[in-house]
Amino acid sequence: MSERMNGLGRKSIAMMMAMVLSISLATTVGAAESTAGAGMKAKVVDGQVYVSSADLVKALGGSGQYDAKTGTYLYKGNEMIPKIIERVSPSVVSIIGKASDEHGDASADEYDLAHGTGVIIRSNGWIVTNAHVVDGLDNPLVVTSDGNTYHITKTYSDPISDIALIKINAKSLKPATFAKAPKTSVGETVIAIGTPVTFALRNTATVGVISGLNREVEAANYRLIQTDAAINPGNSGGPLFNLKGEVIGINSMKYTEIGIDNTGFSIPVETVQYVIDQYFKYGKVKRASLGLLLEESYSTVVGMPTDDPLTVNGVFSEAAKKAKIQEGDLLYSIGGTRVSSAADINELLKAYLPGQKVKLMMQSDGDIVIRTLVLGDREDFEAEIEAFLTEDEDQ
Repeated sequence: MSERMNGLGRKSIAMMMAMVLSISLATTVGAAESTAGAGMKAKVVDGQVYVSSADLVKALGGSGQYDAKTGTYLYKGNEMIPKIIERVSPSVVSIIGKASDEHGDASADEYDLAHGTGVIIRSNGWIVTNAHVVDGLDNPLVVTSDGNTYHITKTYSDPISDIALIKINAKSLKPATFAKAPKTSVGETVIAIGTPVTFALRNTATVGVISGLNREVEAANYRLIQTDAAINPGNSGGPLFNLKGEVIGINSMKYTEIGIDNTGFSIPVETVQYVIDQYFKYGKVKRASLGLLLEESYSTVVGMPTDDPLTVNGVFSEAAKKAKIQEGDLLYSIGGTRVSSAADINELLKAYLPGQKVKLMMQSDGDIVIRTLVLGDREDFEAEIEAFLTEDEDQ
């Protein structure tokens, strides 16, 4: 079924109009909504508009099969939500352990526990969750959907992205399917599965829509997906699924102020996969850095649409000093892409490694200049920048 319209046989063409009409009835509401605005190649035959069955299946999901004997095309739409939940739930785990205080000491109260959620990514026991779920958790345990309990044997935490990888000694687990370059849309139906409020509510499913994309939230270093699917304490680290049963995000946070409802956020699969790939390749995330302390404009901070540049408030890398970057300079673009926020920069730098070169468009002493900068390793500057900010606050 990979042929385009101009390669279809006459029987296929004859059946396409009937197929289009039947699809409009057979697909789920969520699947139909998620394709709003999707473009497909089409051909006009005798005044009727026909599209390729392959394009329709790609856009709507599901599957189709042409029967040459009967000259009919059988389309099977996306699964209904209960079937999706039943299919993906074995890939979701719950995580529990003793809560630790600010000094890292486990509480003496045996009921003082903390818990969260995780997603199986490999059948041999690798799981992805949030860094804030496992950081400071004493003697953590993982409970799979079938009720088996495992100790965590390895933990890698990346607080910058709020992603963590953990390992349990298990075999034949069911990994979740992660979306590849998902084309998500605002209004698309999504499903969150997790362990909200109490550990007794493992594998709770909630349904909502994508409320927004590319959200920049103060507590996050990368852009997030916003959803109105209920995400409560304990859902952290759990998956956000689309109607194909693919993970499109890892649930991470929500607004909890009085009067605010259904405003949760998920880490997009692109950022999750970035951390996973870096860890399995290098044993850590090799995060490139400009070696600069940058201040966002007022418009950026309050969320106004803006192309305002960032202001250099500190120069920490020798490479940046060598490139003649100085305090007070304005940063407009990196590698030809305009930047206005820290999240813009972090997203761009996912494509680079320390040691690579980038061209920065900047304003220095009133002149627009291009600076070529050798990127450093973010780990090398974090302590120095933190000390600088602490000193600045004390003054």
